Amino acid sequence: MSSTSSRPALSRRTLTLATATVLALISLTACGTSSDGADSDSGGTVQLDVNGQPPKTQAFERKLFDKHVRQFEKANPDIDIVPHEGFMDPKTFNAKLAGGKLEDVFYVYFTDTRSLIEKKQAADITDAVKDMPHRDDVQDPLMKIFQDERGRQYGLPTSNYSMGLLYNRALFEKAGLDPDRAPKTWADVRKAAKKIAALGDNTVGYADFSANNQGGWHYTAELYSRGGRIATESDGKWKAAFNTPEGKATFQDLYDMRWKDDSMGSKQLLQVEDVQRMMGSGKLGMYVSAADNITVIAKQFGGKYEDYALAPMPDAKSTLLGGEGYMINPKASPAKIKAGVKWIQWRYLNPGLIEKNVADYAGAKLPVGIPMPTVPDIFEGAVRDRIEKVKQGNATMPTANYQAFMDSAPKVPGVIEPPEAQQVYAVLDSAMQAVLTKKDADIDALLDDAENKVDAIYSTS
Repeated sequence: MSSTSSRPALSRRTLTLATATVLALISLTACGTSSDGADSDSGGTVQLDVNGQPPKTQAFERKLFDKHVRQFEKANPDIDIVPHEGFMDPKTFNAKLAGGKLEDVFYVYFTDTRSLIEKKQAADITDAVKDMPHRDDVQDPLMKIFQDERGRQYGLPTSNYSMGLLYNRALFEKAGLDPDRAPKTWADVRKAAKKIAALGDNTVGYADFSANNQGGWHYTAELYSRGGRIATESDGKWKAAFNTPEGKATFQDLYDMRWKDDSMGSKQLLQVEDVQRMMGSGKLGMYVSAADNITVIAKQFGGKYEDYALAPMPDAKSTLLGGEGYMINPKASPAKIKAGVKWIQWRYLNPGLIEKNVADYAGAKLPVGIPMPTVPDIFEGAVRDRIEKVKQGNATMPTANYQAFMDSAPKVPGVIEPPEAQQVYAVLDSAMQAVLTKKDADIDALLDDAENKVDAIYSTS
């Protein structure tokens, strides 16, 4: 994902500022994080640089975002939104912050919030969110991802995903399985995978990733579902925590499906596109996935929405949680912080706007119905129920196929990725590859080796 400093002309106020002189425009660009002049607390207009604007290649999403900017400015004439394409690039973040080029409101992944808070690279917005509309309707575990150990707030969640079991209903029926009764345990998955693979014609019962760090990522999701953890923290230090009965059982089930049941096929070292292609061609029964894969399979790999269902993770003791949100530049003035919180809430945490978005997406014949944006599952209670009802009423795909997943979501604890996730996943990738490609793989030895390597990563981080 790229981040640029381009400033599309969206509002009359932005245009007025831009036409003053070239030097004025340069000055405004350079002081995007300053707290003097128009963005002071003495009144006047607050200019707010925000990122997250979709690229022009996403024409519908870009048009909708730009419309929202105009609507927000009309409702808040004291705030001038200056949008920037792109999101957060960890490679350039520190340089942008140090050079005064970081936007006032910036996108962030859940996995980065802790580090940003510890390094004081995000503003404390606790006071600004106390009276924020719908504050108490946002899922508290998501809010805590943006809090420090004292409970101070440093950002807001705007979307999240959790992993589930994606399966092919058509293959379930063909294999004599009930497509309305997804496997509830990993033992159930193994039994179902064996029946699906028995259909022959290169049909695979269950597939998993094992390359480009994606194997480590999926191992993490599968371990979490059993109640295990990749790492635990004590006195501010992290240590590997997966060399456990749960960690071994995760590998053992994969080994047994691969080598004893022959239900995973002979082709391994798969990545997400490989598995999506298999699912789209009707040759794969199940794999662990987030909801967004359904759209990709249907749009890019020839699948039919009605053929796919998403169920809770097997065993469902917890689930891998990911997502995104927005934080505010630590150099922002109180006026910018207040304006930034108002923008984030209005644009991303606004049930009324989300309901309008659902209608807009449905009117444009875009996917509505799967548990992902434009209907982010970030609320709870009556507000969540209200938004789900609107989604059901505007659905362009079979929502019944995902209902079990949605019903379970509030009940299954979400756990974010471990620290230094990509380095850890690279280590676990090697273990996944061995389990799936070597019939003589020694799971105990693989776990011991991976544990030592992950502990080494944490000892230097």
